[in-house]
Amino acid sequence: MSKKAKMAFTLAGVLTASIALSGCGLFGKDKESMDPPEGEVTHMQEGEDVESTTDETTQETADTQMRDIYLVDKNGYVVSQSIPMPKTESVAKQVLSYLVTDGPISEVIPNGFRTVIPAGTEVDVDIDKGVAVVDFSEEFSEYNEVDEQSILQSVTWTLTQFDSVDSVELRVNGYALEEMPVGGTPISENGLTRADGINTEFSDVADITNTRPVTVYYLSQAEEDPYYVPVTKRVSNTEKDDIAAVINQLVDGPGLQSTLSTALFNGVKLLDEPKVEDGNVVLDFNESILENSDSNIISDATLSSIVLSLTEQKDIKGVSIKVNGKDEVVNEEGESLTAPVSRPEKVNVGSF
Repeated sequence: MSKKAKMAFTLAGVLTASIALSGCGLFGKDKESMDPPEGEVTHMQEGEDVESTTDETTQETADTQMRDIYLVDKNGYVVSQSIPMPKTESVAKQVLSYLVTDGPISEVIPNGFRTVIPAGTEVDVDIDKGVAVVDFSEEFSEYNEVDEQSILQSVTWTLTQFDSVDSVELRVNGYALEEMPVGGTPISENGLTRADGINTEFSDVADITNTRPVTVYYLSQAEEDPYYVPVTKRVSNTEKDDIAAVINQLVDGPGLQSTLSTALFNGVKLLDEPKVEDGNVVLDFNESILENSDSNIISDATLSSIVLSLTEQKDIKGVSIKVNGKDEVVNEEGESLTAPVSRPEKVNVGSF
């Protein structure tokens, strides 16, 4: 792997069952509906077999729904985790309540992760025309200044997972925030969006004014479970193609001081310009994208990093992989990836 030593990642529990199904196009959409159809199963628990779902699991999914919330890991990165929550009509308010320290999350929070909204904070959410207005109680202002950016990113990315939310506005006791109350981070009058970035890395950026952001997914690990971390990188405006820029950032890897790792090996290159048609991008790589030169297997970690990173872009819904112009690539299970691979509904699914 480039820049950092290759880490020994076992992918159990990360994108559980998603890559096994990806070649069949069985993934859901890139953003989740606020009101999924009753009884629809859109996820699988860690270790759950596709064909052997138990009655107990079926009963649990009738009463609970996996929701993404953005927590802070031991290295300070803001990372999504899929958490089982009771089904409710007030989904937006519910997911934010799980970001409050000592709230409902305390019983199911994954090891090595923490929340950043102060304990005792009450929250209300009103969504209208794509804008989620979040009103916190006065306890919200008691956070540690070092967590200020994490709070902004956690709240924004947690709410914008839903189709009905494009941007987020913050209030405390009904008063709109123009800046954060402790560290004074400015808040745009147009609200907070994913375009503001997450875990932004500025290494190797000499002139930020001549750059633009792209978000890529690197790998980290908690105990035995690997997980994907979104990182916003700044790329030079001389790189005209955002898709190629994302692949280049994955190959280059995270900064030298980062605790993260990339899933793409040194020498990986695109042999042709990416082609996008009807939301699907076709990528033609050299053989370095494969696990080894004697196989046509692309690792689950490599494929997942590419799909997650590219589907962060607005118009990309799926990814097709070729090697030396041929679409004979298979995943680790030996299944052909002839159909576009789309983004999974849930990214990091652990055991709870």
